Amino acid sequence: MTTTVLAVIPARGGSKGVPAKNLAPVAGLPLVSRAVRACLGARLVTDVLVSTDDAAIAAAARAAGAEAVHRPAAIAGDTATSESAVLHAMDAFEATHGRRVDVVLLVQCTSPFLTSEEVNGTAEKVTTGGADTAFTAAPTHGFLWREGADGSEGAHGVNHDKAHRPRRQDREAEYLETGAVYAMAAEGFRTHGHRFFGHTALVVTDPARVLEIDDPHDLARARALAPLLDTPVSPRFDEIDAVVLDFDGTQTDDRVHLDAEGHEFVSAHRGDGLGIAALRRAGMPVLILSTEQNAVVAARARKLNIPVLHGIDRKDLALKQWCEEQGIDPQRVLYAGNDVNDLPCFHLVGWPVAVASAHDSVRAAARAVTLTPGGSGAVREIAAWLLGPELDTPNS
Repeated sequence: MTTTVLAVIPARGGSKGVPAKNLAPVAGLPLVSRAVRACLGARLVTDVLVSTDDAAIAAAARAAGAEAVHRPAAIAGDTATSESAVLHAMDAFEATHGRRVDVVLLVQCTSPFLTSEEVNGTAEKVTTGGADTAFTAAPTHGFLWREGADGSEGAHGVNHDKAHRPRRQDREAEYLETGAVYAMAAEGFRTHGHRFFGHTALVVTDPARVLEIDDPHDLARARALAPLLDTPVSPRFDEIDAVVLDFDGTQTDDRVHLDAEGHEFVSAHRGDGLGIAALRRAGMPVLILSTEQNAVVAARARKLNIPVLHGIDRKDLALKQWCEEQGIDPQRVLYAGNDVNDLPCFHLVGWPVAVASAHDSVRAAARAVTLTPGGSGAVREIAAWLLGPELDTPNS
């Protein structure tokens, strides 16, 4: 009989420190979607459920592959505990599916660099490791101090004697709770009502990946670290229904040449044209979307035989309208760009892609980044992600 391991992700709509925090994108994915992805990739997890009071979060959870359950207002306020959300989610799951939960996981959206291996390892401690509860923790050799807590003046050591200061490498490691994942035997959790009953096991994680997002500075750090800590990803053909391309800086090197009469010239890469032609042959809709009202953009679109929308002040609104007209879900759109005016479109689509030469803020917001700079074949590289390195069509 299969052991039911339910991962519950509490994700309220309200947040004081970071408004709409659980929908904040890191590397192009909302925090709730990143948590869902980590859970879905864990071998032992059988079901993933997001507990939320927010319709947008519920929609994002379902789009990422999880189920969503509405959390009542009584357990969705600032003082509500995560345990109450988990218990409610367990009841809702069992009532809907007719299956008893054997092991329940509490997974936090606020740990953006959580891995599937960590989720699986935490579940394993309870499913087969003999533990009643388990949680992720990072090793530390830090010296902790407390000021005036013993009634005396000045600071004193909490986990060390200040009169005897051993070398860090000679000290036994201590462990810092990361707040990312907790696993509990479901029956024991119902009985005790908290996450640390019985025999508790540690799942040791990499300290470099530990980050909890509580304020805007944490979110900024997560976005800066994502290109370094995330495993590089690229989309598959069956995940995409349309490719939308910025022009300047994406299909060009972002430079413009002027003659004596003020006529503009730009350089385009033949490899990009080859890639776009291959996408068209494969049946993939391709659109150029540009802020500039420029004859060069229109001429390039005619050359490539693809539609163009240019002279657009609000590219995101134009993109949204185009998707509605074409009957395409924006979450299944790949949008490639290079500068800050592309960020609103990044927040709209499911696959925001930055070219290698993009502005730092754009690279940080992207779900994938090309190795090739704009104007040097970046679009061909994107086509190769979808069609194969030799740009084979899916039917070939």
